Amino acid sequence: MKAAVVDAQAPVATSPLHLRDLADPEPGLGEVRVRVLACGVCRTDLHVIEGDLPPHKLPVVPGHQVVGIVDRLGPGTARFKPGDRIGIAWLRHTDGTCTYCRSGRENLCEAQRFTGYDADGGYAEYAVVPEAFAYAIPDGFGDAEATPLLCAGIIGYRALQRSETPHGGKLGIWGFGSSAHITIQVALARGCEVFVATRGEKHQALARELGAAWVGGAADSMPVKVDGGILFAPAGELVPVALRSIDKGGTLAVAGIWLSDIPPISYERELFYERNLRSVIVNTRKDGEAMLAEAAAVRLRPRVTEFPLAEANRVLQLAREDRLSGTAVLRP
Repeated sequence: MKAAVVDAQAPVATSPLHLRDLADPEPGLGEVRVRVLACGVCRTDLHVIEGDLPPHKLPVVPGHQVVGIVDRLGPGTARFKPGDRIGIAWLRHTDGTCTYCRSGRENLCEAQRFTGYDADGGYAEYAVVPEAFAYAIPDGFGDAEATPLLCAGIIGYRALQRSETPHGGKLGIWGFGSSAHITIQVALARGCEVFVATRGEKHQALARELGAAWVGGAADSMPVKVDGGILFAPAGELVPVALRSIDKGGTLAVAGIWLSDIPPISYERELFYERNLRSVIVNTRKDGEAMLAEAAAVRLRPRVTEFPLAEANRVLQLAREDRLSGTAVLRP
């Protein structure tokens, strides 16, 4: 099969992905193989490729927003059949027995393994996944537009839940990339009023187009206090900025897997009055199923731009430069 492979972590400006022929993967016990139809590009891919995250497997095929057709079943599988359209997400293994797993918090499991990081992902013609960690893709979503639901959508959904923004309340969003452009659609469907602070004219224009009540620069003060907020930008310097726009008793959820250092915070100005600061780490499978169901119910429409797999390096460079609107999707 053709696959885009990272041999060593390096800046995406150096084009570290190499398109080469690899042996077709074979599914093991409890696994299924999919013929990849589309794979969304995620900012986490940048962190894996450039070394913001320590290496777990090298060489590695990145990509964890994968939509494909089941074409081979491993032994001990019963959930899917050949021809089913399924999705592969970031989380692909937990031990199922630890305190976290047994209490419904498998996203905190110490034995987690991840697609495109611990195991080869979807920048390829074929990929393998444990069937227990795959998702049935709802009808009504095209292959490419379904891809960002599998990470950008799921993480945004969990961040929205962690922000505890009530239905009909006011939500603040800082940074408006792939995840935020899905989350705003969920929040609006819940009757929320959404305020967006982000850099880049493309991001600001998309936020307005999707229905934001206000759009400003990344460090601008919001015109109102919001009930809850989500920081999508991997910029720690925006944490105190965002907290100053959170109302009393409100919560700011930080949605990124990586964040630059947070500067000193004034307790009285930014945290007092029972404001909360929360992190978000991956998701549970329950989050994923709930997000896909809600996305289908509200007819959510991700904005995607498709590229051939051979252009993966260029797409990652565009992502690094914040020159993409919505989600870039690679087609093998």
